[in-house]
Amino acid sequence: MIVFDKLWVTMKEKGISTYVLRERCGIDSKTIRRLKANENIETKTLNKICEALDCSLQDIAEYKK
Repeated sequence: MIVFDKLWVTMKEKGISTYVLRERCGIDSKTIRRLKANENIETKTLNKICEALDCSLQDIAEYKK
């Protein structure tokens, strides 16, 4: 299972709110809800998040059994 727990830590470290992330990435509140619920996210969305946060995929997601 892919989880996005690291995303919230990275956002906190960088002082980025979900509102700012939505504005920078052009994503909607449903996508934020999906991230919080660890549901499926398109890779292009993950790419936008990494660009907006200036981080790598490992900083926002991880695989857990």
